[in-house]
Amino acid sequence: MWALKSYNCECCGSDFVSCTALKYHFQQKHLGKVHCEKCGQEVLREKLQDHNKSTHDRSTMETHRLHWENLEERNIKHMATKISKTCRMCSRHFGTVLSRENHEIQEHHFTASKRAQMSTGFSPHNMLECKGSQELQRFADKKIRPASGSQSAACVAEISALLQLIQGCFPVPASRVIQGGSYVKGTDTQGCSEIDIVLLSEVFASVNHRKKPLREGLETLRENLKRTSHGNRILMGKRTPLSLRFNFLCTESLHCHSFEIMAYYDVLGPTPSTDLKLHLYRKLYLCNDSDEAQLCALALLPYQVDFVKASVMRVKELIRLMIHWFKTSFANTTKENKFRRLPSSYTVELLTIYIWERAEKPLFFSLVQGMRAVLKLLVRYAEIDVVWHRHYHPKFPIFVKVNQKHTRPFILDPANPTVNVCDTCNAWDEVAHVARLSLLKPLFRGVRAEPPWLFTNDWTCKVA
Repeated sequence: MWALKSYNCECCGSDFVSCTALKYHFQQKHLGKVHCEKCGQEVLREKLQDHNKSTHDRSTMETHRLHWENLEERNIKHMATKISKTCRMCSRHFGTVLSRENHEIQEHHFTASKRAQMSTGFSPHNMLECKGSQELQRFADKKIRPASGSQSAACVAEISALLQLIQGCFPVPASRVIQGGSYVKGTDTQGCSEIDIVLLSEVFASVNHRKKPLREGLETLRENLKRTSHGNRILMGKRTPLSLRFNFLCTESLHCHSFEIMAYYDVLGPTPSTDLKLHLYRKLYLCNDSDEAQLCALALLPYQVDFVKASVMRVKELIRLMIHWFKTSFANTTKENKFRRLPSSYTVELLTIYIWERAEKPLFFSLVQGMRAVLKLLVRYAEIDVVWHRHYHPKFPIFVKVNQKHTRPFILDPANPTVNVCDTCNAWDEVAHVARLSLLKPLFRGVRAEPPWLFTNDWTCKVA
């Protein structure tokens, strides 16, 4: 039997049995059209400019102005991890930070000059170019501090409505809802607002193998949210085993909030006893399953939030500046160092609060002096050793064991004695390098320590 000859359209790949059919198809579907270089879609030549404005100008705004790319770069959670001992180039894990650093030098030729090249990336019009406190304050008010007034009220109303929607779309009843993230703590910045939601349901307490029903519940929530009237303003992130991540666009103010939703059962309850909390600490310390430890630690989220929220407004302003510094002073991660992890926002919050406490908790202070103090400490990151005892006694056995084998930098989670939040970073040497260069910028030129920041005079560091 003879094979039937086909005529192929070069524009779309469709096959036709005759040349006449192919010509008719081309005239109807492709004549007068060109391919958009940005998305590949075919549009009429005279409509190409309108297509770019309506599709790609909006897409660019959503990607850059609204920071929807944060979905793929959500900060590492403050839980027990081994990131600090993981190679930033190939993700291989080592027993010590020193052995990891030796591996990076020998296998990846990660020299000091290469580190400088891959770490530094000051954005144009960086706040470090400000000259003096007043100019920095104006910069912060205009570009870092979140909106206030009617815009803020509209935002609060929309998020509150979305939270109700999330509870209604979750397939099982939630006995309690815990909220966290920078938005709840008051440390969010323009274009960087994180909201963590934990849905607690007793349904999961009676399940022996909880991970599967948890995943199924979050997947159902994902599909239900997409079908709601808010679905066109929800951009879903990549699927993760234990959480649902998406960005939600506020219509009134054209900015977005980065959501992360997790679910578990109420391990502690709303008013736990001291013994119950100590029991949870022991469970976290002995747990060999990192996923299970992460889920159990969700019960401690309210205490972590309260610790940061208790800071005065001026400290939260300083936290915002430091978070902005991390976002605008480092080079973007590349394929070569795609496993590099900078400190989490929670680590930055705790480090800033520690510096404020070292200054004896002033209610009002210079933001320039505060930033300078934090940066000088980051240069000497190997000396960071911070512990709070608000939720556990210094002689508590779990704390004693963790403290005996800790490595620096060390910031113990004030609500969880089993977690060093500095372990979420494997690039402290890069942080120190960028901090050292930042201290040379115009903002700090000629600035000397003033009360109550005189203790930083003992932190001598070569900034050349």
